[in-house]
Amino acid sequence: MTLAVAEADPTPLEAAREILRRTFGHAEFRGLQGDVIAEVLAGRSAMAVLPTGGGKSLCYQIPSLMRPGLGLVVSPLIALMTDQVAALQQSGVAAARLDSNVDPDAKAATWRRIEAGELELLYLSPEGLMQPWMLERLRRTPLALIAIDEAHCVSQWGHDFRPEYRMLGKLADLFPGVPRLAVTATADARTRDDIRAELRLVDSAEFVASFARPELMLSAERKRGSKEKRVLDLVAARPGRSGVVYSGSRDGTDKLAEALQAAGVPALAYHAGLDRKLREERLEKFLEADAAVMVATIAFGMGVDKPDVRFVIHADPPASIEAYWQEIGRAGRDGDLAEGITLYGAADMAWALRRIGEREVDETVKRVQVGKVRQLYALLDGTGCRAAAVRRYFGEEGVETCGQCDLCLGTVETTDATEAAQKALSAAHRLAGRFGRGRLIDHLLGKTKDVTDHEASLSTWGIGAELTLAQWRELTEQLLFEGLLREDPNDGRPLIGVGDAEAVRAVFRGERRVMIRKATEADLARPARRKRKGETAAALPPHDQPLFEALRAWRGAEAKAQHVPPYVIFHDRTLAEIAAAKPAARAALVRLNGVGESKLARYGEAVLEVVRGFEG
Repeated sequence: MTLAVAEADPTPLEAAREILRRTFGHAEFRGLQGDVIAEVLAGRSAMAVLPTGGGKSLCYQIPSLMRPGLGLVVSPLIALMTDQVAALQQSGVAAARLDSNVDPDAKAATWRRIEAGELELLYLSPEGLMQPWMLERLRRTPLALIAIDEAHCVSQWGHDFRPEYRMLGKLADLFPGVPRLAVTATADARTRDDIRAELRLVDSAEFVASFARPELMLSAERKRGSKEKRVLDLVAARPGRSGVVYSGSRDGTDKLAEALQAAGVPALAYHAGLDRKLREERLEKFLEADAAVMVATIAFGMGVDKPDVRFVIHADPPASIEAYWQEIGRAGRDGDLAEGITLYGAADMAWALRRIGEREVDETVKRVQVGKVRQLYALLDGTGCRAAAVRRYFGEEGVETCGQCDLCLGTVETTDATEAAQKALSAAHRLAGRFGRGRLIDHLLGKTKDVTDHEASLSTWGIGAELTLAQWRELTEQLLFEGLLREDPNDGRPLIGVGDAEAVRAVFRGERRVMIRKATEADLARPARRKRKGETAAALPPHDQPLFEALRAWRGAEAKAQHVPPYVIFHDRTLAEIAAAKPAARAALVRLNGVGESKLARYGEAVLEVVRGFEG
């Protein structure tokens, strides 16, 4: 006798995995995604720190589709909300946003869908959410969860503190039965503690993934000569690729974009001083283009989910390691190899420290911010693996070198410059902080024009003949980075003087050595770009390339017709899989990564038609 055994109901995580496959077209969760989703499905609040490109959004999107009620997502930027809503709609998810760019009729239609229980995810800004009328209306609406995206904005210790995020701690009292999930890509231990305290998540689970981004190839170089020319050279060496160039000022952004345009690069400028409509148009152009360069201030980037950005260049360095990792992390979100290149100098560090000194914030906050600036420049000017340094900064242990940053690929030789440093420090002391660094170097070389009898009589006059002008410039930069020299801004005409007194005394007593990099021929040549085998994971054999390009052309036309970025239809990686597999039927197509059921129904026949055109 055979007994019929009833099939067991799937576990919540198995059901979540089925939604992942059917709706989003992915077979398995990555990293800690499954753990975070399981926690929220159990009705518990949590905090998750997952790397850029690590699929943070799925951690709240999937539970929103599974739990009863509306999933509420708090997001800091309209661009971020617009991008995620467009991608969800392409996957057949009922999602909408409410912000200042949405017209009244569309807002009214969204509310009708909410009241009818037809909407699955709603995106709001923190300011929009915390309006009394909005809170009152949402309190009458069953909520599946509340997700707080870019949660580092909550913390005064983070790199992008936004005071309006501090209001969100009230959500614990306003919606006591609703699980809350805070997610971010970059937060050190102090910032994580602050987020948990401010958002009332102290007793909730914390999930922190590795900060490794193995697809990123990092490099940094001191500024020498024209910054603009160096950026032009770097971009010119990367033709036909999408990239982002960050500049520290609006004026600098405009000038760099104009210079790139004059050189034939399809470059766009983006900063907060431009008209909102113009910013939106330029963002749309950048997202839709297969190859474009956005030159921007940090007003651009957060929430821009363009997966095929192949390089990020900092023409001016970021504010902290957190900002560095988030901004650099806008490259390579598709998992293919990408580059992060940073130009920096001691003047940049002095400017950053001066800005902190001018801020009207608590002295404790200032000290932390100063420490973060110095940690950033120690990373940029260091001699060890850059990726490993970032991961250690965020608290990871047992970190190995990446093997592909500029410092891992090239042997960094150092030389002891303590004696020369003592001469420079002595000269700075005797000149009493009355001159700039150029004059200090001229003094050491004995080349000061119209030198006074007093200066020529100083014991440090002309004692630096063993180094060249370029070598003294390098050493001066090093001493500024280490805090042994300091620069007074002096209304734009910086004056150089002796820095930390105890550290300087340690140098003179021989207790502290000053080591500088020995310039190699490769450093002096500064190759524009190091090519690596397997540069893109989407690289295809020659016989598959025509089909891949045809699929990209189809996708581009489809995206243009819908006024959406191409990647919300299919990523390049998905098109590469299609080109390699050449599926003949819908059943084979849906098994490929990134092809969910909604996209299969919407685009399946069109894709198969393109594939059939290359048969035989």
